[in-house]
Amino acid sequence: MSEVDERLELASRNVAELLTKDELAKLLSEKKRPSMYWGRAITGPLHTGHMVSMGKMLDLQKAGFDTIVLLADIHAALDDLKCKWEDLEIRREYTKKAIEMAMDWHEKPKFVIGSDYQLGKDYQMDMFKMSTAITVSGAMHAASEVTRMKNPKVSELIYPIMQALDEQYLGVDMQLGGLDQRHIMVMAREYLPAIGYRKNVEMMMPLITSMKGPGVKMSSSIPGSYIKVNASEEEIRSIIKDAYCPVGEVAGNPIIEIAGMFILPNEGSFTIERDAKFGGDITFNSRRELDQAFSSKKLHPLDLKNFVADYMVKRLKRARDYFEKNQDLLKQLGPQFM
Repeated sequence: MSEVDERLELASRNVAELLTKDELAKLLSEKKRPSMYWGRAITGPLHTGHMVSMGKMLDLQKAGFDTIVLLADIHAALDDLKCKWEDLEIRREYTKKAIEMAMDWHEKPKFVIGSDYQLGKDYQMDMFKMSTAITVSGAMHAASEVTRMKNPKVSELIYPIMQALDEQYLGVDMQLGGLDQRHIMVMAREYLPAIGYRKNVEMMMPLITSMKGPGVKMSSSIPGSYIKVNASEEEIRSIIKDAYCPVGEVAGNPIIEIAGMFILPNEGSFTIERDAKFGGDITFNSRRELDQAFSSKKLHPLDLKNFVADYMVKRLKRARDYFEKNQDLLKQLGPQFM
């Protein structure tokens, strides 16, 4: 396998969709250090739902990418009425620290604040240009799975236009996001060339099911549906203990998803220790092995939950310790961050 093929395999593993894999292969063959960005609207707490994308950034760093995290402050205010314009600075500070502390980065990502460039004359002019090319229904479709859209505000139609332009103004070759951002990414590939810019590679990661199971949104407004990166050890263990994890069911199982989409890619393999009477220790080297063992009932939910809880307690210790020493920061943000 060539070096480019190895980098492509690493960059594209566990991805839900790529637009397109051929373009990513071409990019890696032409650039030793391509660049990508992941945008985080600074609305609610950083949690398990975001860690799959952050884990993919580790893969991309190993594959030679320069990585950028966009602290999307204007996006947050456009989408969430609870995110006050005057609170953006403290939200940026929290989000940056939470991302830094949640992962053992190979290289520290470059952090860019959206408002530092999105208020510029050229950016604003391009936003106006793109707005004349996109219909209201097209903008609503693009934003439908990302913004709240219950009673759409004009700001929520601006949101996808800005996300498309961010690729150009951050100077990246690829955008990383969740599968819920697919419509915006497709729009970017269609309309950036319409105003004179190139289209870029779009990479989408699977979405982790709510800890409460399918049908319940993973949301900061639903306690127990996610694990904050600064959650206490007791909170982590309690949420995982109560999490949806039926015997033998792999689909829509958040504990399987965390183990398979976050822990395995980051560790390469893991071993669950068990008493001999329960089958003894069992090692997993791939998601396929994990799914097969669980679906055939060779792995009990309690053993998997205990392992995932232990892992997440250790993984999030640095973030937990930091925010325990900086409670004033969390208090300014409100109870949902505590």
